[in-house]
Amino acid sequence: MPQHVLILGGTTEARELAAALAARPDVRVTTSLAGRVSRPGALAGEVRVGGFGGADGLADWLRAEQVDALVDATHPFAEAITANAARAAAATGVPAVVLRRPGWRPGPEDRWHMVASLSAAADALPRFGPRVFLTTGRMGLSAFAHLTDRHFVVRSVEPPEPPLPPHTEVLLGRGPFTVDDETALLREYLVDVVVTKDSGGAATAAKLTAARGLGVPVVVVRRPSLPEGARVVSDVAGALGWLDPGRP
Repeated sequence: MPQHVLILGGTTEARELAAALAARPDVRVTTSLAGRVSRPGALAGEVRVGGFGGADGLADWLRAEQVDALVDATHPFAEAITANAARAAAATGVPAVVLRRPGWRPGPEDRWHMVASLSAAADALPRFGPRVFLTTGRMGLSAFAHLTDRHFVVRSVEPPEPPLPPHTEVLLGRGPFTVDDETALLREYLVDVVVTKDSGGAATAAKLTAARGLGVPVVVVRRPSLPEGARVVSDVAGALGWLDPGRP
């Protein structure tokens, strides 16, 4: 029987891992997507869309589908899914690993302000100018909806759902973005402050370089903590090595 690997996906790393595993005849790979994006890109191997029904539902699925290994390659801020995956793996005895790209690190010329949550980011905004480039995704924008004296430029892959801040312009776009494009955007919209999550990776990091070059401050939401005892790898090569340490 092929080894059955379940990938909890939604990231570039999940897509790359699925492609690498699908090319192997000794592996059956299934990628699970939460379904929050209506048009996800093509994925190698089997794909399922939608939730499992919490940790218990995921545990039942692991047993029913005879999963041999679980790779949590969700977004660094998918805290609930990561917690459910850890509980389901513990309940079933299925080996599990978290594939999490490294977070961003500020340089000496960056004007970063680290905060613990989206609500804390909203609380910090009165310290800056009124024009905000908000790049935290379309989920959780309600944390900023009460700020009636700010003008928000919101970028997301798909249109955000209300409640939104009353003064909001929406830009639809998917990374990667170039530094030149991000610099032009910050200038065009007269941005006083950028708000982002510490997603890590190169696809959306250009805004940080652009902000540094223009001297624009950045409010960065820290990542949530991983479940206690979680095994973590930082890239696809690490996940492949964990799945099959003896394979070259």
